[in-house]
Amino acid sequence: MQTKPFRIGTRGSPLALAQAHEARDRLMAAHGLPEEMFEIVVLSTKGDRITDRSLAEIGGKGLFTEELEQQLVSGELDFAVHSAKDMPTHLPDGLHLSAFLPREDIRDAVIGRTAPKLIDLPHGATVGSSSLRRQALIRRMRPDINVIIFRGSVETRLRKLEEGQVDATLLALAGLKRLGKVEVLTDILDPDTFPPAPAQGAICIESRIGDTRIDELLAAVNDAATFDTVSCERAFLAALDGSCRTPIGGYAICEGDLIRFSGLIITPDGRSQHGVTTDGHRRDAAALGTRAGQDVRARAGSAFFDDWH
Repeated sequence: MQTKPFRIGTRGSPLALAQAHEARDRLMAAHGLPEEMFEIVVLSTKGDRITDRSLAEIGGKGLFTEELEQQLVSGELDFAVHSAKDMPTHLPDGLHLSAFLPREDIRDAVIGRTAPKLIDLPHGATVGSSSLRRQALIRRMRPDINVIIFRGSVETRLRKLEEGQVDATLLALAGLKRLGKVEVLTDILDPDTFPPAPAQGAICIESRIGDTRIDELLAAVNDAATFDTVSCERAFLAALDGSCRTPIGGYAICEGDLIRFSGLIITPDGRSQHGVTTDGHRRDAAALGTRAGQDVRARAGSAFFDDWH
């Protein structure tokens, strides 16, 4: 029987802590364990410390996970809680995504200062976003808009907006809900015309492969529909070599035993794009995502990527 607390790794932002607490609370409820059986261990990552440059410039998604994964591999942590959209498609040897909590809303939210909707912003307005996908989709919708890099926690970006540094910014609706800040949003974007990042709205738990004790603990909180949809979306990313250097959107939806996927790649200027829509059986979720990625890559051709990588 476990006598010492399970050590849960997380980043230190308010959103990351909210996600770690949600994972802990679900595990407490599923296993009837007291709070003292879980210790939340906060680590600072390179992605948290360097906020004046884009993620593409400083190394991509792994900047939010490296320190946590080092302590997972060494055994200092039992598991780590992440925003699934922050996870690289290739994990360190010996680690896997072993559970996904029930998914929140996948959509992007607009927080407008000078107008509530992107379409209503004044000509030449400035919008802040750290996401290449959001930047490209904004430019597709409004080529006249000036899009600037806008990094930091949710609270930091909202403060910068209030200070007048930008006319609007975009955030994941899921994060606003988890932080109890839904009242700040001024518009919600339709995922069919403004597709979210793959895995947006999902919380994943990363652990060591072969640690059956932890696998059994986490299995009780794994949400099967989220596991299948995110597996499909991450496979699409992997087939496109998706990273923070690549504007890619896409989402999957489970309908009974079937899964439906829609994905998009777009150039950073928003001028050229290739989309794909497909469906299949949920048991083939990852293979479906892989085929979708291969299909869209073949239709786009290597020049589509080479022109802006």
